[in-house]
Order: sequence, then structure tokens, then C-alpha cells
Amino acid sequence: MRQGIDGDEVAYRQLLEALGAGLRVTIRYRFSLAGLGNSEVEDVVQETLLALHLKRHTWNRSERLGPWVAAIARNKLIDAFRRRGRHSVVPIDDIEETLFATTGDAEETRGDVDTILRQLNERQRTIVRLVSIEGQSFRQVGESLQMTEVAVRVSLHRTLKALAALYRGDPS
Repeated sequence: MRQGIDGDEVAYRQLLEALGAGLRVTIRYRFSLAGLGNSEVEDVVQETLLALHLKRHTWNRSERLGPWVAAIARNKLIDAFRRRGRHSVVPIDDIEETLFATTGDAEETRGDVDTILRQLNERQRTIVRLVSIEGQSFRQVGESLQMTEVAVRVSLHRTLKALAALYRGDPS
């Protein structure tokens, strides 16, 4: 971001591409937690990237970029939920963690994801694939796996937390 603000167009483009990839995963995940499909994910990603671009002068160079990006992403998610007529509280704590857990180019990231997903049991892989990748609702996944909607949510949350730790290389 510092380089981009200083005029390095290549660095700025690379930053926005990396942030866009992370935002897509994070926003898709947030939509799935809310039981929504993926129809507006790209709109929210683009709104967030535009807001980041337009407000980049407000970022304090002495601060970390992650919390600033996460706050803007959170606000854009809330706006999207409000447009749909849903009241939603979107915690900011794990947006930054999820957002910055997805860096690298698309092929490299896909390979990493495939490698990490193989470490899960079949049921966990299925839930992650159906909800986070295919965008099915918790209800749909629960019906197909003969689980309650709440059980699917809990399983997904625990699995994604474990995946984030695996991706970061945490031993726990």
C-alpha cells in the first residue's frame, strides 16, 4: 500500500489483486454463514476494493494495513446485508485472519487449498466444499448430509478454524 500511494502502479495493482482474492474468500464465507448464496459476493468485493482505493489516503502509514482493510470490508458486508433486509452483526476479529490467509496466485492457492483439504475427513471436506466453495445454504447441506443446520454451521466453523491453522502452519 505504501508503494502504491507513492505512485508504484505495479505494486498497487498487485496489492488490489491479492486483496481481491482474499476478500472473495472472506465475503463468500460471510455470506454462507448468513445462509445467503453467492450472487452478490463479487459486488461486495468490488465495492470494498473501490472504497479501499477511494479512501487510501485515510490509511495511517504507521499502522498495520490489515485492520484498516478488515474494517472497510466489514462495513461493506453490513451494507450488503442491510440491502437484503437482514440485520447482521459481522465481527471484525476474524475477517482480517480469513482475509490474509489467502495470498499468492490463484494456481498456487488452489494447490495449497487442495493439499490442506486432503487433511480433513470426508464429512469436513464435503461441508467446506458445499458451503464455502459451491455456496449451498446450511439448510441444503444439512439435508443432504442428514445433519441439523446448526450442526453444519458448527462443523464448518470448527473446520475453517482448523484449516486456517493448518494453512498458517500452526502445530495445534
